[in-house]
Amino acid sequence: MPKDHSKILYALISFLFLAIVYLWNRDSYSPPPFTLDPEEREQAFIGKAQEPTPPRVKIFEIPEKIEFAGEPVPLHQPDVLERLEREIYVNAYWESNALLMMKRAGKYFPTIEKMLEENGIPEDFKYIALIESGLLNVVSPAGARGFWQFMPGTAKDFGLEVSNDVDERYHWEKATLAACKYLRSAYGKFGNWTSVAASYNIGIAGLTRRINDQQVPNYYDLYLNEETSRYMFRALAFKELFEHPLKYGFELQASDLYELPLLREHVVDTSIPSLATWAIQRGSNYKQLKLSNPWLRSDKLVVARGKSYTILLPV
Repeated sequence: MPKDHSKILYALISFLFLAIVYLWNRDSYSPPPFTLDPEEREQAFIGKAQEPTPPRVKIFEIPEKIEFAGEPVPLHQPDVLERLEREIYVNAYWESNALLMMKRAGKYFPTIEKMLEENGIPEDFKYIALIESGLLNVVSPAGARGFWQFMPGTAKDFGLEVSNDVDERYHWEKATLAACKYLRSAYGKFGNWTSVAASYNIGIAGLTRRINDQQVPNYYDLYLNEETSRYMFRALAFKELFEHPLKYGFELQASDLYELPLLREHVVDTSIPSLATWAIQRGSNYKQLKLSNPWLRSDKLVVARGKSYTILLPV
């Protein structure tokens, strides 16, 4: 019997505790300032779901006409239009890369444009340098180097020095002049600038072979490998982005563009055993010397008899 009484007592205490908790929570609960009945809640939810939201990916209006070096692109061909559209979207939505290219072009395009004009090359070829290297002294897996991505043999053929101490593929002004010589030579072969630009990717011999094999002279009618097939359209896409930046969401002021630093010239006709010491003696340092003269490839410079180099240092 005592055990049964204890069970009853335990049950009563538990019930009393739960009742106190319930009453406490009920008294302390305060309803929200207003409530909606079920029908109003449903209408509010539907209205919220139907509110327009801005698109995260904008559809661009692709130009109806575009040309390269004065030569029209046949956008009436569906595959040509699709290839151009692909490159515009790929590069317009790679915002960081396109933005940095625009800023970097502020340093180099004015001089490149002037050199192209002086050598009878259409201004649009500045976009070839852009897609080749991003206007950086990059190195390709095949060993091409510099803004214009010259291979060693081609560089030497067009007047650039390539040695242990000096590699003028990294001298962007001399490399631009060498590129002009190549482009003029290619124009003499093909007679149109679109083919000249395409040959910069696949080579004069390579493009000539495909033209002969497929019996069509037009780049846009050739069946080519993936890289060369996209090549001209990458150049055209950057031309479109650079000429209409606001259309694609790029808002840059002139002050946003990078500028070349002021530099002073030092003509050198004798060997320099230590470029670091040489730079310090002239009020600069090794880092500034290398940044201003990336074509100097070692920590010394051997100058052959009768030869001279112009080394730049910051003012």
